[in-house]
Amino acid sequence: MELGLLGQAAGMFAVTNIDDMLVLAVFFGQTAGHRPAVLKVVAGQYLGFGATLAVSVVGAFGADLLPEAAIGYLGLIPLLLGVRAAWTVRHDRSTRDADATPISRGGAGVVQIAIVTFANGGDNIGVYVPVFALVGVGGMTGYIAVFLVGVAVWCAIGWFLASRPLVAKSLARSSHLVLPLVLIGIGTVILVKGHAFGL
Repeated sequence: MELGLLGQAAGMFAVTNIDDMLVLAVFFGQTAGHRPAVLKVVAGQYLGFGATLAVSVVGAFGADLLPEAAIGYLGLIPLLLGVRAAWTVRHDRSTRDADATPISRGGAGVVQIAIVTFANGGDNIGVYVPVFALVGVGGMTGYIAVFLVGVAVWCAIGWFLASRPLVAKSLARSSHLVLPLVLIGIGTVILVKGHAFGL
């Protein structure tokens, strides 16, 4: 793979996924450093991003698996997950054990993280499809390889941020409150950017 193409792929990944950094930090903040929970976040991120890549590859070969008009409606997924998470926080407030860890408070599962990642990356499909179609199979393979390495780097940075003492303490106290706000915010942005419901 040419260095120029490598740089383009790395730049495209960074620009199209910068918003994932906050989401990852929040998810990692819920793990409290527990290895199985950390691995769930990584697995969910890869699963969700892999689905985004799969749709983009299919789209690059000319199959309209996800019509452009439908992308905006993906915002409903994180929006509804956020509303559900907010309802859970409110419902559990009176019964939550003061000593409960973020994991016992229902840290996000692999599927939930994957769904949020895919929904958040829905607008990326519109960027990836024409680029993948333009660079051909060889270039597409290179882009995908760089993107998958990028996911690992993003996870490492998100974990690093969440594991800083000040950030970790803040996330441990408030991640169950921050997560619904982040999800609702992401969902709203996707709906507005995608002109869903005529927004």
